[in-house]
Amino acid sequence: MKDNSKSKIPFFVIGFLLFGMLILSYSNHFNNTFHFDDSHTIESNPYIKSLDNCWAFFYSPQMFSSLPSHWGLRPLVSVSLAIDYWMGNSLNPFYFQLSTFIWYILLCIILFFIYQKLINQSIEFKWTAYSALFITAWYALHTANAETINYIISRSDVLSTFFILVSFSLFILYPNKRKWYLYIIPAVLGVFTKETVLTLVIILFFYINLFEKNISIADHFKKKQFQSILKTILTLLPLFFCIAAVQFYTLSFAHSTKDISNPLGYYILTQPYVWVRYFIAFFIPANLTADSDWGVIMNVFDERIIIGLIFISGLIYTIFKTSVKQETKPIAFGLIWFSVTLLPTSIAPFAEVTNDHRMFFPFIGLALAVGQTINLLFIELSNKKINQKLIQLGFILAIICTLSLNAYGVYQRNKVWKTEESLWYDVTIKSPANGRGLMNYGLALMSRGDYANANIYFQKALIYNPYYDVLYTNIAILKAATLQPEEAELNFKKAIEFNKESSQSPYLFYAAFLKNNKRYEEAETIGLTAQKINSYNTEPLELLALIYSETAQWDKLTATANKILAIDPSSEKGKTFLKNGQERKPIETNTSTSKSVADLINKSLLLYNEKQYQKCIDVCNEVLKIDPNNADAYNNIGAAYNELKEWQKAIDACTKALQLNPKHKFANGNLNWAKSELKKQ
Repeated sequence: MKDNSKSKIPFFVIGFLLFGMLILSYSNHFNNTFHFDDSHTIESNPYIKSLDNCWAFFYSPQMFSSLPSHWGLRPLVSVSLAIDYWMGNSLNPFYFQLSTFIWYILLCIILFFIYQKLINQSIEFKWTAYSALFITAWYALHTANAETINYIISRSDVLSTFFILVSFSLFILYPNKRKWYLYIIPAVLGVFTKETVLTLVIILFFYINLFEKNISIADHFKKKQFQSILKTILTLLPLFFCIAAVQFYTLSFAHSTKDISNPLGYYILTQPYVWVRYFIAFFIPANLTADSDWGVIMNVFDERIIIGLIFISGLIYTIFKTSVKQETKPIAFGLIWFSVTLLPTSIAPFAEVTNDHRMFFPFIGLALAVGQTINLLFIELSNKKINQKLIQLGFILAIICTLSLNAYGVYQRNKVWKTEESLWYDVTIKSPANGRGLMNYGLALMSRGDYANANIYFQKALIYNPYYDVLYTNIAILKAATLQPEEAELNFKKAIEFNKESSQSPYLFYAAFLKNNKRYEEAETIGLTAQKINSYNTEPLELLALIYSETAQWDKLTATANKILAIDPSSEKGKTFLKNGQERKPIETNTSTSKSVADLINKSLLLYNEKQYQKCIDVCNEVLKIDPNNADAYNNIGAAYNELKEWQKAIDACTKALQLNPKHKFANGNLNWAKSELKKQ
């Protein structure tokens, strides 16, 4: 008993230190902002603002996203987002990031017990607990996982993996309880987070045969094992049917297959080389990118396809070879896990050939395979007549080095994910041929008023995406902001022409442009078109309400306000519109003052673009004398102070702009820029 207690103390100390390392490595990510698909699933999604919608998330696909092309059912993800919104009483990224991180910690705790069980079944090793802890820590601190943890809507990957691991752990840790089928419950819950849970059936199939029935992969093709394998299949049928039934239910609500757009044959041929990239990334997690510029390889004789096929062949050979001996079965099983969990994204021809968050689930198996290989190497060296202390010291140093480098990598990737600008700048470096990445970086620059450089990146993006409607919409917005109305309208029309996915955005922004130019009838027509595309989004209704207010169409204003409140009962704008419509009172009563303010704001933009920053500030101060609560004026002041490198003044101005208008993205971009520069001093 005395020896055992001594052995346990260092284990818990090491566990505590590793947990501290995990906290420290992610300590700078909790305030990282929303990115990419977060915009339509979180930021512009009115339904996550109320916990009353939690039950409706299970049958209303339009509540998952404000974009019809992304409608579907991932209800437990939506519920978790609604809880985060409720906790922060706003779109405070801290609560969303904290929630994901807590799920990640729980996932890693379960993973430790799974690794320990699998290692114990294969070898007699006094360091089993330490080995399982090291493998878990390697996975938990792996740099590549930072992509999934930072990207908030990728919580679907974290939650689905969590529920799969819970189900798997119940099955392997409590074999006597299988008759109660409790392991099916978390698997079914996992289906409500992402469409990957069916892989659990395949994983359990190989677990039973490899570890419990001692059937190697080669033995699966022998007639004498047919009956035993059939029994395994029958054992897993209840799990399969439950998962399949729920999956059929959720997929029946899917609006489209927008993301499936590559040619199937060439896409599948490209994937083996993608697997090579993932495999290498486990050991050298460099060149991670939020949006890769890899494309489908269209030449079957391309050397990359040949390399990929050689890799797959080697992978299959290794699985067959290591599935024979008991001590190497975890290697075979880990590689099977790696392969099986990559299959869903390898056979469905998604628009993105590769994506870093796709490594999150497969790396659980690869970590096991690599970890067990290290275990066997350690045992082999320990049995030789070599200085044992030197061997142990060498392994300990290698472990510390591996974990420390990955933790450092996580910390650095967190910095990249901090803002839209930092993220998309990184994409332009790592994926220079990605038109979407170039556009998004240009959009980040535009958000802080850097129109000249934004336009440069938009034009670069056109080279790679000449028919991208979102790109033309952003170019049109830039042209409108820089007082080039003819160019703006031309690009809005191009955006609508190339809008093959029936997106709402080009119509919405074009309608806003027409309204700002007092072309109310045209603005109403385009605005109604936007509203028809997605009747569950309040943004086009808010725009229509402003049109009706400015044209004194009170009945239409009242009706539109009621539609807004039907979607989002908490909408302050909807309440204001309703009151103004009932009282027949324009939202802006002093049109001459409004025109004067608008003219001055436009003048300040011209001065900014001419690099006359102090004059820009002076004009904005004139605006504030007329309208003390003008967020645009404070934003332009902040942008000008940024160019003058007076960071604290920029922070003060942008903070005021955000107090007046929390959704002012330009002000948010300028504020983040000023804060980051001030920290460097």
